[in-house]
Amino acid sequence: MRIAVLNGVNLDVLGRRDPETYGGLGLSELETRIYGWASDLAVSVTCRQTNHEGEYVEWCHDAGTWAGGVVANPAAWTHYSWAIRDALELLDVPLVEVHLSNVDEREEWRRFSVLADLAAKRIMGKGPDGYREALEFLVEGQR
Repeated sequence: MRIAVLNGVNLDVLGRRDPETYGGLGLSELETRIYGWASDLAVSVTCRQTNHEGEYVEWCHDAGTWAGGVVANPAAWTHYSWAIRDALELLDVPLVEVHLSNVDEREEWRRFSVLADLAAKRIMGKGPDGYREALEFLVEGQR
């Protein structure tokens, strides 16, 4: 199984951005963990991160041609990017929405997700381990 992990805006500054909310792990460390979990689960993962909404949309389109599942953390775009929602809606594979922090317990504007009705599963507030849970969910769905 091949899985796309698509991270959005400002996740490139993990480790520097509000460590109490997002943890102290940098993006490269997060990706190293994701690749390790994928190896343990005997799946292939491609991790991508961008601060450019159009590029994220293109990656969603691309994932639809090869991925057996998608883990998406669009970050702030989760709350307002209908373009990303429309791109993810095209997927014929399971989508897991992941957030490092528990967005349902934060500011009111963060509690709305344009992806919620598309996601087979939503994982929030589990830090990096949320990505592990997402991979496990996708793998279990293939069995």
